[in-house]
Amino acid sequence: MSEDFYDVLGVSRDASEDEIKKAYRKKAAKHHPDVSDDDDAEERFKKIQKAKEVLTDEEKRRQYDQLGHDRFTEADKRGATGGNAGPGGAGGPFGGAGGAGGFEDIFNQFFGGGGNGRGGRDTRPRQGSDLRTTLTVDLEEAFEGTEKQFTITRPERCDTCGGEGHPPDADVRTCPQCNGQGQVRQVQQTPLGRVQQTSTCPRCEGAGEVYSEECSDCGGDGVVREEATLTVEVPAGIQSGQTLRMEREGAPGENGGPNGDLLIEVDVDVGERFDRDGDDLRVNEAVSFPQAVFGDTIDVETVDSTVEMDVPAGTQSGETFRLRGKGMPHLRRRGRGDLYVNVAVVVPESLNEEQREALEAFAEAGGEDIDVGGGFFEKLKSSF
Repeated sequence: MSEDFYDVLGVSRDASEDEIKKAYRKKAAKHHPDVSDDDDAEERFKKIQKAKEVLTDEEKRRQYDQLGHDRFTEADKRGATGGNAGPGGAGGPFGGAGGAGGFEDIFNQFFGGGGNGRGGRDTRPRQGSDLRTTLTVDLEEAFEGTEKQFTITRPERCDTCGGEGHPPDADVRTCPQCNGQGQVRQVQQTPLGRVQQTSTCPRCEGAGEVYSEECSDCGGDGVVREEATLTVEVPAGIQSGQTLRMEREGAPGENGGPNGDLLIEVDVDVGERFDRDGDDLRVNEAVSFPQAVFGDTIDVETVDSTVEMDVPAGTQSGETFRLRGKGMPHLRRRGRGDLYVNVAVVVPESLNEEQREALEAFAEAGGEDIDVGGGFFEKLKSSF
């Protein structure tokens, strides 16, 4: 049997917590020493317990994925024997001094419990996990600010069983593995003598009780995945990569704790006309050769209106002009960024006879040696 915790449970490395718990229950039911005749059933069952313990704890799983199986288990052993601190602080990946898994865990291991309610079960209310999603808005929505409706699939407390994991009329009895204590104890022989270690009962998961059947809708987890339609307020001036928070719209809490939050990463679709740099916008505008030579006033479309811009006489192709306060709104404060207009002089592809004669006369007056066959116009176009 592979040592890798994911292989032990038979799940992929991106499996959800629900999938891991379901896989654990199936493996535990098959390899429990009370039901399996295999010689190595007890050893297999210990591995299954360990895999579930690590992979259903967000911090432990993150450390396991980062370090790999061998380094993680080495750090775990050092932490359990009081050696060098493992990742995340003293005591290895299972908690550090001062944290929920520090001194309290050591106390539980040596003296068989304490502080967490009946047996080893942690009955303190805990807030649910934060969830993340993405939301795309267009430039006009980001400019004005908007209310945006979106749909997500998220874990929610099972209505059928009220989050208990079993039908209300299911028969309950004392867990036969831990005799209702919620914990199991193991005695280990160490260089310092015999040490008693306490851990959560894998059969009842610390509850001290087992039920005759599981909820058919949630499979005993107390949580189901449901589709939810929500509306979020998108403030004016928001930029791509910024995050909106919807409080209490995340995963359900445990033991009566509040839901987590929903974090929404925003992506602003700028479109093809503008380029965005923070609160500033950039746009290209075409002007004719006569407009560039003699100067003119042109209309420039901004995000929300059309404004006039003066093109000075003698403007060169590629020059940039700044229109103050015509860019995007500043996020949650007054004022706007600027709009930078890049001018491109457009040379006509073809001329009528009158236009051609006028331009040839212009070139001769300037001392240009022109080629009537088109060399002058090619040179003119290439210059822009």
